[in-house]
Amino acid sequence: MLFNTTKSILFKNGASKDIPSLVTRLGGKKPLVVTDKGILDFGLLDGCLKAFQGSDVGEVVVFSDVTPDPTEDNVLRAVEVAIANSCDAVVGFGGGSSMDVAKVVAHLCHAEVSGGGGGFSEDFQKMYGVDQISSARLPLIQVPTTAGTGSEVTPISILTNAAKLKQGIVSPTLLPDFAVLDGSLTITVPATTTAHTGVDAMVHAIEAYTCATKKNPLSDLLSLEALRILSANIRTAVTDGENVEARGQMLYGSMLAGMSFANSPVGGVHALAYPLGGMFGVPHGMSCSLMLPPVMRYNISDLGCAELYGDLGRVIFPDLEEDLRGGGGAEIVVESVEKLIKDLNLPSKLSDFGVDEKDLKMMSNEAMKQKRLLPNNPREIGDADAVKIYSSIL
Repeated sequence: MLFNTTKSILFKNGASKDIPSLVTRLGGKKPLVVTDKGILDFGLLDGCLKAFQGSDVGEVVVFSDVTPDPTEDNVLRAVEVAIANSCDAVVGFGGGSSMDVAKVVAHLCHAEVSGGGGGFSEDFQKMYGVDQISSARLPLIQVPTTAGTGSEVTPISILTNAAKLKQGIVSPTLLPDFAVLDGSLTITVPATTTAHTGVDAMVHAIEAYTCATKKNPLSDLLSLEALRILSANIRTAVTDGENVEARGQMLYGSMLAGMSFANSPVGGVHALAYPLGGMFGVPHGMSCSLMLPPVMRYNISDLGCAELYGDLGRVIFPDLEEDLRGGGGAEIVVESVEKLIKDLNLPSKLSDFGVDEKDLKMMSNEAMKQKRLLPNNPREIGDADAVKIYSSIL
């Protein structure tokens, strides 16, 4: 078993003010901060930028044009800014989109900024897949401002290509030097976003625990602990957004889930969720929240998976212990997941996002292209199966 994760983790309220010292520790003098306009508008970066003043870091360059479901063009424009300003370190500051862009920027900039003279490749097709890139990158620090993606501890960057297909670059090279968890950065996240990103984190842990290909004891432990923490705090984080303790615990649980699925990868929920983002602009966490119950219900016909869902149900819903005693009860777990999503005021129908029956076949075709993810699902999902799963929540 090979288990990879981020080298160092800093977890405390106000931790983002320590970023300048971390940049210095990594030898950086002029970092590129990769973020989005929303982060700037909410002032979330202000404390960090203020901390840079008077530090040993000479200058900070900010790239704030990251978009949801980031594109290859997002990456290339950030690389151009980094190279033009001779940046020698990268800080991803934001949600999963900003952190995913930051990973690839740190890799692509290395040859140019380090003086290798080879320039960087714009051929993303050569990078997509597993272990298709070299081990070289600039120093990298990741700072999540939402509790959901776990990108700060995963070796994965998801980008949207020109055909609106989401593809992944997967390599230990993309793991950062530091993950900085600061719960105070998440208190302004709206309730709906808190809800669907929190469910996304739970999906990571659920799919890692039921992975058909790389399930392992360490990921299992991390998944169970992540779900214990996330399920205990998600309602509070949604209804009482200024509860810094709950916010911090959500970040912590999301990170644990990220560590888990980075080594025991996600499957059917994510494969079927990606077309919703690419074709209809549905936020990733919302897409996963929509697809979680129907994919779980599809999977429970696999008896081994049904038993695993029972394990997870006892952790997520402790009150169900009696009902789940002795094994079985997977349908009860699925129904409880549906109720949780409803309690969080998240939508449960594809039609809420403009999806029509005529769209289902095309969505299924796109989902079938997720060949990195589909083999990880505990039950095989074919084209016709995907259409039926989508139809069940139309």
